[in-house]
Order: sequence, then structure tokens, then C-alpha cells
Amino acid sequence: MSANSSYAAAGVDTAAGDLAVELMKASVAATHGPNVLGGVGGFAGLFDLAFAKEYARPLLATSTDGVGTKIAIAQALDKHDTIGQDLVGMVVDDIVVVGAKPLFMTDYIACGKVVPERIASIVTGIAKACAETGTALVGGETAEHPGLMGVNDYDVAGAAVGVVEADRLLGAERVRDGDAVIAISSSGLHSNGFSLVRHILANAGLHYGDTAADLGTTWGEALLEPTRLYSGQLVELLDGPHGSAVHSLSHVTGGGIAANLARVLPVGSWVEVDRSTWSPAAVFRSLSALAGSTLESSEGTWNLGIGFFAVVEADAAADVIASLERLGLPSWQAGTVTVGARDLDGFEQGAKGVDGGAVRLVGGYAS
Repeated sequence: MSANSSYAAAGVDTAAGDLAVELMKASVAATHGPNVLGGVGGFAGLFDLAFAKEYARPLLATSTDGVGTKIAIAQALDKHDTIGQDLVGMVVDDIVVVGAKPLFMTDYIACGKVVPERIASIVTGIAKACAETGTALVGGETAEHPGLMGVNDYDVAGAAVGVVEADRLLGAERVRDGDAVIAISSSGLHSNGFSLVRHILANAGLHYGDTAADLGTTWGEALLEPTRLYSGQLVELLDGPHGSAVHSLSHVTGGGIAANLARVLPVGSWVEVDRSTWSPAAVFRSLSALAGSTLESSEGTWNLGIGFFAVVEADAAADVIASLERLGLPSWQAGTVTVGARDLDGFEQGAKGVDGGAVRLVGGYAS
């Protein structure tokens, strides 16, 4: 018995993996600019960093993440063309938080069985989102794990690298008293809080194919709304006339609104985010109603309509908002940074190991 047939008997189909690569090759290659060396399928991706000589002190930024249990919905619906965008949003949009321009990304897909068309659909989605964010997809891996995962099960993860000039690095140390906190709209749930979502639907006896009357679509279609991508537009903002007014950025992911904003504020500062400045989208309201809970109770789980924050100089706030709107990112001022002592009862502090500022949400949501 040959080695290949022995591997097939163990449940691993190398030919299917080769076919998956062929199906995705064109989409991946389309993300390659002149800095990418070599083609698809090498042991390692190569990216030419000669341009970094133009930087006085280039800093590399890196991020890694996955999509979480949102994948369970894609698997249930056998719809895999949007999960790739979710992955890029979770990985690449963390790069821009420090002011870095994303350069390249790699992906990893583990599955119980390689179904070439399914793998190609996932990676094509990743490649399209990489192209939209100006990121080269320089490599990846698909691993077949029979016996460990079911034949229709898979998980995805990725890592990305970006570059920023040291003196343009964004962060809490640049934030000042009186800075404006600009909220940037999300496209929906993005890729966080889906364990709660699935729990709510299961308790209500609902299936992903059931119609969600308030949403004008099925539950599955509403829940698979792709994560909004921000890095391309935010890099353009930072390179534009008002870029120097941006002091810090926050990606609202796991942990919700207050915790993620607190991470990019200095110790001793605080912000009250005014709920009345926006109205959470219908999907959040419908899920809360199903659960018999309030929107406020999910503020540490869902983004509730805010995908990013920008902390900017107060006198530049209107110009930054106008620039973001022009770039296709609906935005508004949701609060102001204050530096000074006060009673911080009810504020979120010290999120994810960062000794940052303090944040709480106040007031009621707009209807």
C-alpha cells in the first residue's frame, strides 16, 4: 500500500487539498502587489520590505484572531462566502488601531474533511476582504483533522502584519483632556457574542432558516451579515489632512463597548458614552426582546452599533466625522475625555490586562 493510499485510508484526502488550492489561486494572487515575491503554494510567503527604508523608525505591528462560533451558523446554512470577510475584519482591523498600515496576512483552516469548493469559498472571501483593505494574502494552510472534527466542521484563524512610523504610533499616551470620542458605526453583530446569540435562538425554539419578521429576512441571513471593514478607510484618514488630530483608535470586539474604549485611554481619564447619540440596529433589539432582556445588559458582549472609536482633538472632531462619512463610515461624537479625579463607581476599568482609563455608558438609547 502506498503512503498516499494509507493516508487516504486514515481519512485525509491530499488530492482534495490540491484542488482547493487551484480553486482559490486566482483570488489569492489578486491580492499580490509588487512587494509579494513568489506565487501561491510556497512553504513561506515573501514580502519585500525595502520600502521601509523610507521610514525613520519603522515599527511592525501584528495581530491574530479567529471568527468564533459565528462559524456554526455558516455551517448550519452551508454558506461560507462571508466568513472570510469576518476573519479579515477581526485580524486586520486590529492592526490599524496603533496607526499601522496593514501589509500582509496568512490564514489557517482546520476541518474534518476538505471539501474543495467550501475551502475555496472561505479563502476567496478572505482574499476579497484583503484586497479591500490593501492587505496581501501571502500564505495559508488547510489542515484535515478526521476523527477530531466532524466532516462538515471547520474553524478559521489568521494573522497579519502592518507597519507604522514610530512617531505616528497611536495610543493612550497621546490622549488629552477634552478630546472628542467619535463612534464609528458597525454593520451589525460583526463576530462577537455569537455564543449568546445561539443560546437565545435555541431557547426561543428558533432555527436559522426561520423568518425574523422585524428584520425582513431569515435569522441566519441577518446573523451572517459580514463584519464591516475599517482599516482601508482609517489608513486614508490617518494619511489625510486631519490624521494628526487622531490620538487613539479602538476596535470594539470581545468585551463590548466600554471595555474596548477603556483600553486606549490613559490612566486617570474617564469617558461617559452617551447612549442617546445612536440607536442600536434592529438585530440587537430583536435578540434582546427574544431573550427578555435589555440592550444595556448586553453592552459587555455585543457592539450594539459601534464598531470602532476614534479619540481626536476636540477642535478637529467635526472635520474627522466629515472625513469618515465621506469615506463611507457613518460616525458621530459619543463622548468627551476628562482627565481628573472623580467617583468611578459603575465605570469599566482595567479591561484585558490594560491599566487604561475608565468608561461607562449613560442615558437611554435613541429610539
